[in-house]
Amino acid sequence: MGRPVNRLTPIVRARGSAGGKTGGRRYWAFLSYAHADARAAARLHSALERFRVPPALIGRPHPLGTIPRKLSPVFRDRQELAAASNLSREIGEALDASSYLVVLCSPAAARSKWVDQEIREFQRRHGTDRTLAAILDGEPGCGEDGRECFPPALREEGSEPIAADLRASGDGWRGGFLKIVAGMLDVGLDEIVQRDQQRRQKRMAWIAAASFLGMASTSGLALFALDQRNAAREERREAEGLVEFMLGDLKSKLEPIGKLDALDGVGTRILRYYAKQDAAALDDAGLLQRSRALSLTAQVAYQRGDVGEAERLYRQAMAGTAEAVRRKPDEPQRLFDHAQNVFWIGELARSKGRLDDAVRAHRDYQRLADEMVRLDPADAKWRLETVYARQNLGIVLYELRRFDDAAERFARAHGALAALVAANPVNDQYRSEYSTMLAWLADARRDQGRLAEATGFRQRQVDMLQQRLTGGSANVEFQEHLIPARRALGILLHAQGRSDRAIATMAEGVRAAERLIAVEPDNGLWRQYAAGARLELASTLTALRRTSAAAGHAAAGCALAAEVRRRDPEAAAWRQLATDCLMNRARIALAGGDTAGARSLADQALASARGERNLDVHRPRYRIAAALRLAGDIANRSGDRAAAERAWADALGQLPANITERPRELAERVELLSRVGLNAEAARLTDQLKGMGYDARI
Repeated sequence: MGRPVNRLTPIVRARGSAGGKTGGRRYWAFLSYAHADARAAARLHSALERFRVPPALIGRPHPLGTIPRKLSPVFRDRQELAAASNLSREIGEALDASSYLVVLCSPAAARSKWVDQEIREFQRRHGTDRTLAAILDGEPGCGEDGRECFPPALREEGSEPIAADLRASGDGWRGGFLKIVAGMLDVGLDEIVQRDQQRRQKRMAWIAAASFLGMASTSGLALFALDQRNAAREERREAEGLVEFMLGDLKSKLEPIGKLDALDGVGTRILRYYAKQDAAALDDAGLLQRSRALSLTAQVAYQRGDVGEAERLYRQAMAGTAEAVRRKPDEPQRLFDHAQNVFWIGELARSKGRLDDAVRAHRDYQRLADEMVRLDPADAKWRLETVYARQNLGIVLYELRRFDDAAERFARAHGALAALVAANPVNDQYRSEYSTMLAWLADARRDQGRLAEATGFRQRQVDMLQQRLTGGSANVEFQEHLIPARRALGILLHAQGRSDRAIATMAEGVRAAERLIAVEPDNGLWRQYAAGARLELASTLTALRRTSAAAGHAAAGCALAAEVRRRDPEAAAWRQLATDCLMNRARIALAGGDTAGARSLADQALASARGERNLDVHRPRYRIAAALRLAGDIANRSGDRAAAERAWADALGQLPANITERPRELAERVELLSRVGLNAEAARLTDQLKGMGYDARI
């Protein structure tokens, strides 16, 4: 749960500002940077002024005229203004005469009042659309002093910069440089990369042709050997720069829109490049890039549903990152890269039901995360990894019904994450992770039988999300979290006999789902959440004998469940939704006296429940038992006591023995024991439920 993602906005196109000044332009770009980043600024300045625009792009329409042959001159204040008598006036004139502002972002830049003022002055003159951010170091948007790399002007609402990540862990220098060029030329990033690669290939062809002619003389041979050696070095550097780009920006562009074929092709091309190399002889950078390529192709395989191939590729990637860690065990970033592969090995084991293997992998992941923090305790990124590690291990333990162990992991992760949220109150990523953590901790406390504590955590989750949304946050993820959070809180309230508040809470969850679906009708996850919220509310209303209100919610929930199935027949969620739909309809029909209709619907619900699958192999058995209990109730209402007793006995036989039961499962057992006449045992378990605060009937 809660895996970290690249939060940078990829450059696709840099648009001219509608109100910006274009007349009197002298510079294609103004470089804004802190004194500590002068060397990087000089490198970028030189690269931009030496860059030759691909011929096919020259003369194309551009928001500021036409695309030129070169992106020069580029203004760099410490170079251009060495002899200026009035720095402020000259800076203002240069900003006014520049088409784009390129901000070199680092913790030093984030602290520089001069960089911040240059950004504000440029955007006052030209608007925000022509500002490009080049990340050198630090973390964008984290808000932490000493780690935040965006100056304050770039963090303000409405001023989100187009960002290129020059770090080796991001786009790499070449990939990030090409992103900046694409933004300045107002062309697609893929096009500029393709053109650049074609130009370099032509240059290599000329080198090969020249080498053939040069072999006519000894001196020519010597020059050829020297050129070829240099060319090989350059080709390797450029190829690895392209690898960094493809693994960074192209992945972030294609993955969200589901372009699996393109992503697969990217990974295959990268691996083909490294297949020509001796893996054992790869340097550290090559070894890590190869592992990242393997991870990318593994991710594509996983998204395609080929779990076996995904695991094979992740294991190869893990072998590479393990070797990188062996070479430099005190480098936290290497531990992080290795931990991501270890996580996926554990996650794939979990998805296959190999929960013991998953526990071992996630314990290793936790060990790696703890080591990251030991090496660099001030870095919030590593501290967040310890949260993920404990949470993921807790999830596997939870699925093994080791609720006490799971709750202990969740509680420790909750404490660490709460500290991060308190230290970074405006960081929505931390708040989103905190929301998820509260949900897991609430579920674990509930299944421990600590219903009051569980209710408190769920209420805290709802309050936090609602507070952020009321405070003006437009974070859709918070709105999404509210739907299952309110449903779960309503279930807890109903279980404790607080029915009116339960219904109000669930109803608000239904309204929240409707608001989201109105914004994006094709969002399958939101439809799934909306269906679950409707059907849970219908079930609660039926239990309270409010069947006329229940019928409307059941009908709407069933329609949504059918839509979930139509859109994704392979999704596991629709089967459980289908069972819930049929159970609701059967109960409503029975309450209305339609025993024949109820019997037919209960039979369909039983068949649907038998088809459900879950990592917790015991869970479907309780679902089957509930359907059999309903079938028995219908037979009993019809006057067929013998059929009813057979159904109830079959239901009781479905319940597993000698396992830790959730309160709701224990309540199912009580209902069945009462029906088959085992009243003493039912009374004992009822007292146990009351001790947990569980009062409501199913």
